[in-house]
This record gives sequence, C-alpha cells and structure tokens, in this order.
Amino acid sequence: MTYEKTTHIHTDEAWLAKLSEEILDPDLPIIDPHHHLWDRLGPYYADELLADLTSGHNIRKSIFVQCRYGYRADGPEEMRPVGETEFAVGVAEDAAEKNPDIVACAGIVAHANLMLGDGVQPVLDAHRQAAKGRLRGIRHYTASGGDAFSGAVPNSPLRMMYDDAFRAGFAKLAENGLSYDGWLYHPQIPDFTDLARAFPETTMILDHFGGPLGIGPYRGKGDEVFAEWKRHMTDLATCPNAHVKMGGLAMDVNGFDLHLEPLPPSSGECARLWRPYVETTIELFGADRCMFESNFPVDKGAVSYPVVWNTFKRITAGASDDEKAKLFHDTAAKVYRL
Repeated sequence: MTYEKTTHIHTDEAWLAKLSEEILDPDLPIIDPHHHLWDRLGPYYADELLADLTSGHNIRKSIFVQCRYGYRADGPEEMRPVGETEFAVGVAEDAAEKNPDIVACAGIVAHANLMLGDGVQPVLDAHRQAAKGRLRGIRHYTASGGDAFSGAVPNSPLRMMYDDAFRAGFAKLAENGLSYDGWLYHPQIPDFTDLARAFPETTMILDHFGGPLGIGPYRGKGDEVFAEWKRHMTDLATCPNAHVKMGGLAMDVNGFDLHLEPLPPSSGECARLWRPYVETTIELFGADRCMFESNFPVDKGAVSYPVVWNTFKRITAGASDDEKAKLFHDTAAKVYRL
C-alpha cells in the first residue's frame, strides 16, 4: 500500500502577493501565541517575523515555540535543544532593537526530552537560564502517523504519553512552573486527555486544534474525521487544565490543499473551511480556554499573515467584545503568564 507523506509547504512570497485584503478590526489587540524561527521553508528570523507582525493587525506580543532548529552542535545530547532557546533569545533581542513597540518572543516554549524522567531537571534549568526570563513551557512532540501513514512529521512513537519515563519527566513541569504544549494528531487526543487527568495541576495546551488529519487514509473523509475529532474534544473539554490553540489548519496534513490553488485563499474561503473547528472548539472549551495562533511560517506556505487573522476575525464577528479579547489576547496572556 502507498501512503501519503507529510511535509511542510515552502513559502512562495510571489504567490502570496497575488491577493491582498483590507485589515478587519485593525485596533483589536492580539498576542500571537505560536510561531517558529528557522531557515527551512525560506528564512524566518527577526526581519521576516517583524514584517508579518507589523503587516496590519495590532500584534502586541508573540510566543516562540520550539521547532528543532538552532540546536547546539556538540555537548551532551539532552542539552543540545538549549541552543534553540539561545537562538530565540538572540532573535528576540534583534527584533527589540529594530521595533521596540512589539515584544517578539515574549515567551518561549522550549523542547526538553521528557523521556529522561527525573533526569530532565538539569535541562529545564539550562533552558531557564538561557531564556533570560522568557521560558514559559515545554513541548515534546508526540504526533504519530502510526500505521495510518508513513513519513508523518515528526512521527513519534505511538502511546508515548502513557510511558512511565515520559510521565516522570512530565511531572517536573508543574514543579517548575511550566506549561506543556502538545503537538499530536486527532486520533491521539484521548492520550492527551488521559495525561491531562493524570496531571490536573499542569497547564496544558493542545496545539493546532489537536491535528485533524486529512491525508492518507483520512483523505476525502472530512465528515468522519470531524465527528471523531469532536467526540475526542468533547471529552478533553471536561479537563479544566486543558486549553486549545486554534490555528494550523493550513498545514498539508489537514488536507485542505490551499497551496495547490492558482491564487492564495481569501479570509472568506478560509473561514468557510475552518469555521466548524473554530466554533465547535469555542463552544466546548469557552473563550477563556481558547486562543488563536498563526503557526507561522509553517502556515505561510498556504496563506498570508493578514489573511490568517482576518479569517479568525470573520469567524468571530458575532462574538462579544469580552470573548474577542480573550480569544485574540487575554487567554494567551493568562496561559503564558505575559
């Protein structure tokens, strides 16, 4: 059997420039709680980040989330991810010099190998020292295609969240005042829910709506995927320590294939595709446990930064001012202690 392989989509600035939109509600304060920094799909450092953050929406702060970039080239294996935190701090300081009105990388979600168990503590200490006051949480990839499709990004071992060593390392997060970001795919949401129930004192954030799949054996089965996803999310919503980042649906793994169209998508088109996930998540978790995210530059392969935020504003046009404040700014500020 041939399986689809996941891959991040390369940024095509010329293609994105074929569509522009007027910025909706330009004064609404926003914290972007999820972006990366790297040179994989094209460079995305201080200049590129600031270009997006200042492209029309009122972005006040941003959160950098680990992406396996800038690791130390030598030293103990478990300490090499600390290099990524050092790199992010360098970009943050560069951005602050270039534009002091925006706090880029106000918080950092770093990577530490939780399979180290109790031995993860020195890594957390090193991240905290390197982050210069910006460390807020840890993300350890658990996304796995399992037997469903090969080449999944990052294709971690199945059921890692149940591993005793992983949970021993996970227990260190609350002890250190750190939250946990989870990247996984929708069949694994029950694993995340079990983890949330086992560690009710740990603030947990489910990235990218929990990764609803739309490729491989899931392609063309959008209704079935949505129904399964909703069942899992309904169960997770009973965990008061669980929060959700709403974004990331422009990735190839979700199967919307926006990047294959002659023109980049408008916010109206994105809103049509993403509205069921956004509205269901807010209904289940409430605005005080939901936050919108850009997931840039990963999603930039399929949609521009102004359009991403216009999309979220279109979907929530009927929400109250209080709900909008939470979804676009306050929930992220609370969860990441900004």
